[in-house]
Amino acid sequence: MLNSLSKTTFRTTTWLAVALACEAAGAQTPSFEGKTISMIIDSAAGGGTDLTGRLLAPFLTKYLPGHPTIVVRNMPGAEGTVALNYFVQQVVPDGLTLTTGGAPSIDPIRYRAPQSRYDPGKFEFIGGAGRGGSMLIMNTAAEKRLYDKSAPPVAIGIAGAAPRSGQLMAAWGIEFLGWNSKWIAGYRSTQALMQALQQGEIDMTATSTLLSLKNGVESGELKVVVQSGGLQHGKRVPRPEFANVPILAEQLSGKITTSIATQSFATWQAVLLTDKFCALPPGTPAPIVTAYRAAYREIMEDPEFNARARKLSEVFEPMTADDVNSLVKDIVDTPSEAVEYLNALLRKQGIGG
Repeated sequence: MLNSLSKTTFRTTTWLAVALACEAAGAQTPSFEGKTISMIIDSAAGGGTDLTGRLLAPFLTKYLPGHPTIVVRNMPGAEGTVALNYFVQQVVPDGLTLTTGGAPSIDPIRYRAPQSRYDPGKFEFIGGAGRGGSMLIMNTAAEKRLYDKSAPPVAIGIAGAAPRSGQLMAAWGIEFLGWNSKWIAGYRSTQALMQALQQGEIDMTATSTLLSLKNGVESGELKVVVQSGGLQHGKRVPRPEFANVPILAEQLSGKITTSIATQSFATWQAVLLTDKFCALPPGTPAPIVTAYRAAYREIMEDPEFNARARKLSEVFEPMTADDVNSLVKDIVDTPSEAVEYLNALLRKQGIGG
C-alpha cells in the first residue's frame, strides 16, 4: 500500500507521463480537471506583482482546460531569487506549478549573481503585463533639493538591499542629470515604501501605480518628477494621466555617450518594460505550454479581467508570450560588461560592495 507521500509522487509522475506522452504524440490538449495548480509569486503580499498574480488566478481557472483550482503562494526574498531558485530546482515541470514574477527578478544584476540558479531565457513564458512604465514620485517640498548640491540629499527609498528596476531611474538621474540624492535601503516591501513616503521618512521612490498615493498627488503634497514611459507600437509614450511629465530617456538624450553605457541603459529599459510576467518552469511539455498560452490569450480579451485590471493600475496592458520572450531575449543577450556598468554605477552611489 502506498503512503501519502508516495501517492502524491505517484500522481505527479503519472500526470507528467501523460503530458509527455501527449507531447510525443502531438495529441490532444491536456485537461487539468480535478487538479490543483500552485502559483508561486516571487514577492510579498500586497505589491504589484502579488496583485497581478491574484488577478490572474481566477481567470486561469476559468480558461484552462478542466477548470483547475489555483492556489497562490507568496515566496518573497532577495528580489525574486528565492522563489525562482525554488522554481527551477524543486518544481516538477508538469503544468501544476507556475510563477508570477516582476521585472527585478529577471534583471541581469540579480539573475547573474552568484546566488542565482535560474536563467529566465529558459522559462516557458505564457504572458505578461505592462503598466505604462514606472514613475519617480517625491514629496513636493523636497524637489528643490534634488537640483541643489548644497542642500541635504533627497532620500530615495528602496525595498531590500538594491534598487528595483523602476527605482533605477534615480541611478541614471544621479549620474547623468546631477541629482542631489542618496539611497535608503532595507524597506521590506512596496507597501512599506509607500507608507514611508507618505510619512516623510523618505523623500522619493518609484512606483508603477499611484492608487495608494492618489490623494497625495491630487493635494499637491506628492509629485511625479520623471517617468520611464511605456511602449506603444514601438514608440516610447508617457502615461496618459501624466502626459506632461518628462520621460527619462528624453532627458538623457545626448548625455549617455559610451557604447557600454548605452547598452546598459537599453537593457534596463527592456527589464522595466517586461514589468510582470507569468511563466512555467523550463522543460514543461509543449502541449501544456500551448494550453496555458491559449488560456492567457483568452484572458487578455476578457472584459471582466480588463475591468478588474484597471482597478489595480491606471494603465494595465496584457502582453502575449511572444511579447515577453522578445524582451527577455534582449535582456539575456546583454554582454556582461553592460551589466557590470550599472553595478559599478550603483557602487559609486553607495549601493553594493
